[in-house]
Amino acid sequence: MAGVSESSRGGFSNKIGFVLAAAGSAVGLGNIWKFPFEVADGGGGAFVAMYLAFCFLLCFPVMMAEIAIGRKTNKNAVGAFETNGHKNWSAVGKMGVLSGALILSFYNVVAGWAFGFALEMIAGNFEIGANFGQFISDWHINLAFSSVFMFLTIYIVMKGVSGGIEKASKILMPSLLFLILALMGYALTQDGAMEGVAFYLVPDFSEITFDVAFSAMGQAFFSLSLGMGALITYGSYVGKKDNIAHSTAMILLTDVGIAFIAGLMMFAFIYSQGLQGTSGGAGLIFTVLPSAFESLGPVLGRVIGAAFFILLSFAALTSTVSLLEVPVAYVVDEHEVRRSRAVWIVGGLIFLLGIPSMLGNGTVDFFNNFITYSSGKTVNFMTFIENLASDTFLPLGGFFIALYTAWVWRGDNFKKELEQGNPGFGDTILGKYSIFALKFLVPIILGAITMVTISDKFLGLDLLEITRNLINDLIKFINT
Repeated sequence: MAGVSESSRGGFSNKIGFVLAAAGSAVGLGNIWKFPFEVADGGGGAFVAMYLAFCFLLCFPVMMAEIAIGRKTNKNAVGAFETNGHKNWSAVGKMGVLSGALILSFYNVVAGWAFGFALEMIAGNFEIGANFGQFISDWHINLAFSSVFMFLTIYIVMKGVSGGIEKASKILMPSLLFLILALMGYALTQDGAMEGVAFYLVPDFSEITFDVAFSAMGQAFFSLSLGMGALITYGSYVGKKDNIAHSTAMILLTDVGIAFIAGLMMFAFIYSQGLQGTSGGAGLIFTVLPSAFESLGPVLGRVIGAAFFILLSFAALTSTVSLLEVPVAYVVDEHEVRRSRAVWIVGGLIFLLGIPSMLGNGTVDFFNNFITYSSGKTVNFMTFIENLASDTFLPLGGFFIALYTAWVWRGDNFKKELEQGNPGFGDTILGKYSIFALKFLVPIILGAITMVTISDKFLGLDLLEITRNLINDLIKFINT
């Protein structure tokens, strides 16, 4: 990258700043606990192999497309489509801005939990895990912790692209990597750790099913936060001489690498503590691990426990910064609002939007039982927003971005943008494959993920089961 972006909006000062910031937008809580337990549900090493394949074969082209659209236009996720001459497609960008705002509204609440647990570990309050339900239902405590977290996010974004986001990423990402490597190193020295590593790394391809493959595809796209315009926004701050393909590869390797190391850390620790088979997510992170840290002793338990939840907090902060930047860039570009004012207005509104998620964990019954789907399942406000934004809007956004790049903006224009910093890339095997994937593979796969998600989450229909039954019936018919 040659200096800052050519836009007066500011830009990243160098390539490493852009890579760390963009990687930070993808690295989050999901890399630390969701990925390892998706692996556990998917049977171990075979899931890891499929996840890595999908990341490089499918996510890589979408990431390049988002960055290329942003750099071409020097605009946010909404303005990029309008500036490129396709105003009707700005609805895709608006959905991305809305997705970022909705995800940040509940993500900030969960980040507050991680921050609060870090303080509890420092204080030696290992009983907090057994009292997790009480902890998240105390809105006074959660309001304080989530307020602190949102203030940190606002402060970083308010400082601008180079002075805030880039500078923070250069501190947070190396710190995150140091903590995760330190915890992994400790976990690998414990008795029983190698059994967990073997489960994680040695593929058992008999475990691969249609469901596992589908989950691996979904995890690959969701873990990289594609489809909400974050990389379009960050791409708009990139210089014209930057090699997009090379930067995308570095971003992808950083994110996947951290997820991979997190898996090593978690499985080594889980097996060494005899926690295999325990349910994942909050059920393990916030309720089971504190007591496991207590078993390490009053001093070492505090150090390891605090380091782990500080790690979660750092991972969350790298994501909340990018989640806030997406709607802020939209307000700054399209409504010509000063960045400092835009950050406070947008950040404040998103914080208020997150209060129902905060109150929907045992405090207010209306938000506890917010909606009942046609399947008969009742969920709280936070789960509803997660189903809507993370599970539905993101893959749908990726679906439309792939279609737009390959069929509306067209592959030749995409190719020209990529070749500004990498002459001849479009004629390489990777360049040609990327255009092919955006034309056919990505839309088909993301379209399928979106349909299955909507049918499962909101309609109570298991399309995967229906498809399996149809295939089995077809096979039986052919055999007869």
